[in-house]
Amino acid sequence: MAANVIMPQMGESIFEGTITRWLKKVGDSVKRDEPLFEISTDKVDSEIPAPASGVLSEIRVKEGETVQINTVVAVIDEQGRAQAPPPTEKAEGPHIAKSEAPSRAKTDKVEATQGVRSSPLVRRIAKVENVNLSELEGTGLGGRITKKDILGYLEERERVAEVTRPIVQQAAEEMAGTDGIETDRIEVVPMSVMRKSIAEHMVASRRTAAHVTTVFEADMTRIVSLKNQYAQEFLSQEGIKLSYMPFFIKTVSAGLKEFPVVNASIQDTNIVYKKDINIGVAVALDWGLIVPVIKNADEKSFLGLARASVDLAERARKKRLTPEDVQNGTFTITNPGVFGSLLGAPIINQPQVAILCIGAITKRPVVINDAIAIRSMVYLTLTFDHRLIDGAVADQFMASIKVKLESWEEKLF
Repeated sequence: MAANVIMPQMGESIFEGTITRWLKKVGDSVKRDEPLFEISTDKVDSEIPAPASGVLSEIRVKEGETVQINTVVAVIDEQGRAQAPPPTEKAEGPHIAKSEAPSRAKTDKVEATQGVRSSPLVRRIAKVENVNLSELEGTGLGGRITKKDILGYLEERERVAEVTRPIVQQAAEEMAGTDGIETDRIEVVPMSVMRKSIAEHMVASRRTAAHVTTVFEADMTRIVSLKNQYAQEFLSQEGIKLSYMPFFIKTVSAGLKEFPVVNASIQDTNIVYKKDINIGVAVALDWGLIVPVIKNADEKSFLGLARASVDLAERARKKRLTPEDVQNGTFTITNPGVFGSLLGAPIINQPQVAILCIGAITKRPVVINDAIAIRSMVYLTLTFDHRLIDGAVADQFMASIKVKLESWEEKLF
């Protein structure tokens, strides 16, 4: 008896996925719920378990290919017989419908896009690249326009632009030396699905928000002392390493309750105030960056925040996150200080309106009561959307966090 392996739907608004790696090959034995392959979607990377035990008899979708949800990507023979893989058919590229009317204004293109079946990511790309989705013929289920369709359209558009580009521009490129690069001295590597998603998200955020950054310095001496004092006891009693992150999450949660506009978002000309405080913590991976979210952070104890941050970071590195783990964040914290960075001006994680950057905690000489003392100091930078948050409010929010960190009194466990 054969069991079909299908591309799962990893979230309500996700309609396609890319197979990034097969963990088994044809002929290998597999057990039910054993990781079978890895996928990447608009939301998250994840390992997909085998739906049944048996022998992997057929792989129908190769690594790097993007397919619709519910597509059969492999077959497991529950009686243990492997089949020869069928000849691979060359996939046809996306079809570009010939426009019968002259190109119209950008606003007309946006209006024409409405009603076309596509994913939120495709519509976002179309908006950024000024593409009228009605000009494309979707290859997805029911004529849905997939990410592969629109990226193929953009590639074709670029090829046409290359042919029709003015001679003056071509001459300028030649003078700049772009045509003189020795091809054996460079390596061209395609972006991963995650890297493409990050690139699109960052560019869209820069185009959307009015980014402004403010910098504060906080004295972390008391917290450093507490961490050093209780680190071993925390590990032996709770089984997790004590880090600085739960201190920051706890103080930020309290600050967001004081200044709810920093926890809000913008929707057209309306301000959306969020009652839930869901804090995303950026996790650096070998293959990219992801921001898992701690839901209702203000309702958790210090120990609860420590456990949640460790759990999400570990599952992110093991590709065990679900789409729900990275959704509905209202504020983001990034911590490049662990790599030695003193400060940074990060890009806002849309649709949020602010992001906190934590620098490295280092000992520095500071003046206290007209005397020089050695203290553990940290630079904290807040990048905020000036469309919604005024500089005074941003600085008041940061001043509140600074006071809470420097006068920490809460018990750790």
